[in-house]
Amino acid sequence: MIKIGYRIKKLREQLGINQQRLADLLGVARPTISQIENEERKVSTDELIKLSEIFNLSVETLLNLKKEPKVVLSENKKRKGQKPQMRINVPQKNLEKFKEAFLYILNKVGSKPNIGETVIYKLLYFIDFNFYEKYEEQLIGATYIKNRYGPTPIEFKKITEKMIKEEEIEKVESKYFEYPQTKYLPLRKADLSNLKANEIEVIDDVLNRLSDMTAAQISGYSHNDVPWLTTEDGEAIEYESAFYRTSPYSVREYDEDIP
Repeated sequence: MIKIGYRIKKLREQLGINQQRLADLLGVARPTISQIENEERKVSTDELIKLSEIFNLSVETLLNLKKEPKVVLSENKKRKGQKPQMRINVPQKNLEKFKEAFLYILNKVGSKPNIGETVIYKLLYFIDFNFYEKYEEQLIGATYIKNRYGPTPIEFKKITEKMIKEEEIEKVESKYFEYPQTKYLPLRKADLSNLKANEIEVIDDVLNRLSDMTAAQISGYSHNDVPWLTTEDGEAIEYESAFYRTSPYSVREYDEDIP
């Protein structure tokens, strides 16, 4: 069983912050983080809740009671002898679509002071679910998990790590008012040949309507959307639930049966 201190250390390293930065976010002294990571100090309930906010995970997932699916980006060769495991495969086609759509979003609104990681998660969610409701096809097709802060795309961190390594985006830790914020800045323009006209139209519509919202505002807004409401905490949000949306979230005109 993975110990909580080890898990906090790994999550901190994945976030790209040092012990002092995590201590500042948690409101404790830096030696306290060292003690927690070395299993020399227990984590209080209030600290667990705060850590779940910092890492954008549910408390259950933070405690490793509910394991996150493994995200595997497309690979050209298969490895023999691998045991089957629960994973989310991202084919090359989906990976390229995700990257170009993300770059398009960043080039249009990424410089806005409110556009941090939490807002981006929700923009991607509404882009994906609006497109699916309207055209019955996937645009980015990410897998969104329900947590207390709204829909979270599981593939996001794995893909952004790849994009940072390939110098397509830059990750910046900053603050929005007094709150910590993770921003992503584009290092190149999006290749629009990977995006169809109706896909760009849906992306633009979501950005025009929602990209001025703060993280708290867009998270609260997502909490009243039927797909989020009808999903259990920690579970994947089904795309089919988009067809049961109510106003003002629905983006499609449905034909009513005429007697």
